[in-house]
Amino acid sequence: MKAIIKTIPLQMFWPTFDPFLFCAFHNDAYPAGNGKLGPNASLSGRQIGQDFSQKDGWSMYHGSKVPGFPAHPHRGFETVTVVNKGYVDHADSMGAAGRYGEGDTQWMTAGKGVQHSEMMPLVHTQKSNPLELFQIWLNLPSYNKMVEPHFSMLWKEDTPIATLRDENDKGIKIKVVAGSLNVDGSALQSLPCPPNSWANDKENHVAIWIIDLEVEASWTLPASVRDLSRTLYVFEGEQVQAEDSTVPVNVALQVKSDAPLAIKNTGSESVRILLLQGKPINENVEQHGPFVMNTRQELQQAFFDYQQTQFGGWRWPSSDQTHGETPRRFALYADGREETP
Repeated sequence: MKAIIKTIPLQMFWPTFDPFLFCAFHNDAYPAGNGKLGPNASLSGRQIGQDFSQKDGWSMYHGSKVPGFPAHPHRGFETVTVVNKGYVDHADSMGAAGRYGEGDTQWMTAGKGVQHSEMMPLVHTQKSNPLELFQIWLNLPSYNKMVEPHFSMLWKEDTPIATLRDENDKGIKIKVVAGSLNVDGSALQSLPCPPNSWANDKENHVAIWIIDLEVEASWTLPASVRDLSRTLYVFEGEQVQAEDSTVPVNVALQVKSDAPLAIKNTGSESVRILLLQGKPINENVEQHGPFVMNTRQELQQAFFDYQQTQFGGWRWPSSDQTHGETPRRFALYADGREETP
C-alpha cells in the first residue's frame, strides 16, 4: 500500500490538518545584537510593526525594537513552540514568564483566555543570532476550550532523542517532543504535555517529532493506526527519496497513518524533517485571528470577554517584555515557582 497521499510546497505558514490548526516556520539570520536585544543594523525600509519582509534574511515581525510578537490574546487552542536555534522571551497575563531556546519547547494551553508576548532577543553582540523555530497550533476539543490556561516548559536536556544507525552505519536522530516512538522494542515516551491537551490522551496518537538523517541515511517511519492526520515537512537539507518520489526541501508529504514510509537522504547534506500526527477532533472550527472556537457565537463571546477582562490584564512593564542580556534559560510559573534546566 502506498503511503503518500500528496505533496505540498511550503511557504512560511505551513498547511496543517485536524487536530493541528497552523504551523509557522521562522528561520531568521539575525545579525549581531545592539546591546539592547535588537539588531545592530538599520531598520530602514521595513514596515515596523508589521515586518514579515525577510529583508537581509530576517524580519522584525510585530516588534519595533526587538524582533517578535508583543502582547496578544489567545483562546480555545494550544501553542507548541519548538525552538531549534536562538531564544524566545515569554511573558503572559497569568504572571508566567521565561526565556527558552536552543532546543527547548514551550507548550501553552490558552484555554479560556490568555495574553502572552513572544520576543526574540538577540543576546549576542559579537556574533550573529540565528533563529529557527516552529510554532504549532494544536486545537482543543469543545469540552476543553474553556479550561484554565496552562504554561509548561519542555527543556532540551529532558526531551528524549533516539540515536540510531541504519544497516550502512548512517546516523538517524529522532527528537520526540510529543508522543512515543518504538525503539528496539521499547517505547521512547515524550515529556508530559499539559493536562487538558488533546495530546494528553494516548488514544489520540498525537506525535511531534524532529527527524535528522545523515547523508545516505535510510529510515522507515513505522505504521500507526488508521485515520490519523500524518504530515512530514522536509525543512532543511536538499532532498529525500520517499517511496518512488524524490522530495526536495520545503515540501510537505501528507501520508497514510497506517502504512510505513521508507525515507532515504539522497542529497549531499543532512536532512531535517518535522512530523505532525494526531487523531482528528472532527468538530466544527470557527477561527478569527487569535481565537479558535466551535461556533460564530462563541467567537463573538471571546471578543466580548477580551474587551471586558483583557484575559487577566497585562502584568509586565512592556508589551514587548524581555528578560535581560544574559542568555540564561528559565521559567517563572504563575505560582511564583522558578525553574531552570
